[in-house]
Amino acid sequence: MVTLVNLRAYWRFFVVARQFLPLLVAYARDRRRFLLFGGGRRVDAETRRRRANRLLDSLLTLGPTFIKLGQLLSTRPDILPPEYIEELAQLQDEVPPADWERAREVIEAELGPVDDVFDDFDPEPISGASLGQVYTAKVDGEAVAVKVRRPDIESLVEADLRVIRWSLPILLTFIDDSRSFSLENLADEFARTIREEMDYEREADMLREIRANFAGDEAIVIPPVVESRSGPRVLTMEYVPGTKINDLDELAARDINRTEIAENLQRAYLQMIIEDGVFHADPHPGNLAVTDDGRIIFYDFGMSGRVDEFIQDKIVDFYVAVANQDIDGILDALIEIGTLSPEADRQVMGEVMELAIQDVRGEDIEQYRVQQIVGQIEDSIYEFPFRLPKNLALVLRVATVVEGVCVTLDPEFDFIAIATDYLTEQGYREEGVRQFFEDAGDQVQQSVQSAVRAPPKVERALDRIDRENFHVRAGFEDDEGVFDRLAKRLIYGLLLTAGVLSTSLLYSFATVRSTAVAAAFSVGMAFLLYRSFRSRSGLRATPQFTRQNLKQRQRGSDGD
Repeated sequence: MVTLVNLRAYWRFFVVARQFLPLLVAYARDRRRFLLFGGGRRVDAETRRRRANRLLDSLLTLGPTFIKLGQLLSTRPDILPPEYIEELAQLQDEVPPADWERAREVIEAELGPVDDVFDDFDPEPISGASLGQVYTAKVDGEAVAVKVRRPDIESLVEADLRVIRWSLPILLTFIDDSRSFSLENLADEFARTIREEMDYEREADMLREIRANFAGDEAIVIPPVVESRSGPRVLTMEYVPGTKINDLDELAARDINRTEIAENLQRAYLQMIIEDGVFHADPHPGNLAVTDDGRIIFYDFGMSGRVDEFIQDKIVDFYVAVANQDIDGILDALIEIGTLSPEADRQVMGEVMELAIQDVRGEDIEQYRVQQIVGQIEDSIYEFPFRLPKNLALVLRVATVVEGVCVTLDPEFDFIAIATDYLTEQGYREEGVRQFFEDAGDQVQQSVQSAVRAPPKVERALDRIDRENFHVRAGFEDDEGVFDRLAKRLIYGLLLTAGVLSTSLLYSFATVRSTAVAAAFSVGMAFLLYRSFRSRSGLRATPQFTRQNLKQRQRGSDGD
């Protein structure tokens, strides 16, 4: 079995390399125009968009594993530019259905003969995804939905995971060090995520937990698991039919209040993320439906996630800060979550956030979309070498997708208003005010204590200076290697001077061979000195993100 997986992995490596070779060559030429030499090339937004479209086509061609990889990459603005995120977000988890006879083998290997286990079974799937497909059947006269893992998908996924692991060192040569850590972590996260999604017992556990959290909510429907007809590769649930949530004409025909549906959906996700800590992570319209009496049905819990209490608290802080238009509060939340580096230029990032909110407010100062704010943050994340925590990456993607569904239902939908009402109802905004005054009180107390302690310390320092017993110790942080480059340039300059003097003296008093050796040494030192000044990592520091930069990019995106 291991040998077969290895052979399949070798063949897949060849197939994957052939698909991605044009893109890799283009990326290599961005660093060196003529591959082995030459300066770098500037890549504009339109070029990135064309490449992102080519990457999308390659992922679709390579099949289930790489479709899932593309979906995960679409949640990682710390790794890919905005154009790639936008393009990959279009990936739909839909592939042609597998042959029924092969799917039947999976069911019977898990549960036994289909005719014995089910009263009736329709061999035509009602939906097909990259890792599994769903059929309808009957158990004890009741309609059920049966989710079946694709035949032989395990060996394909394992082979592709090996290919991704083998390809990682190659990919790391095309990206800067600031993103290499994120990319390596992404590979580990993807392997864990796709294996979890193939485990239907885990999906059943997540479904049960989320269903229990909404047990008393009459606006939400989560189909229960049929335990006796489920296993690691087959998951059977009660079948609850409904109207697709983005079928606006059918919803209107059934006289369903779309604004109320949008509000209930948003509140459900706020509860999952902020209160429960476990959430349905794939809220595209194919996984959401509406019953005739206006309740929301959730399907497919293969993609689901957890949020720890710390991240929950910080998300609340972020929402409260956005609701209050508190720029400092937004930055504090992003820093504490780990999205924004504490060493980042706070003034510049404050201007970024201020521009983002101004840009999305429009004429109505009170209405703006969190999706646009998150989009601006994601752009900023890529411009700065930041890392996005994996839990937060999924939460951000869920937040934007959910709001997109809500805006489809109701073009006037105001996420901030709903979030603000929810936070107020749950007491989070009052808690934020109380915490603010507590923190302010602590700061006042510390200031008074410092004021009392400072004069004696100043007096002791002055006494030591008067006794000439005062020493100053200074430490320098040189993450950019500035002092190292200065030292090298100084050494190269001294050696070049010595080489020129030696060449002159040997030319006057010694042999031609000695003179040539000294001259060659001088030329070498001159080249090294010249190259140290040509290095991109020189002494001049150029801001990576400025107000003018953001405005230019906004104008560029408007032009597109």
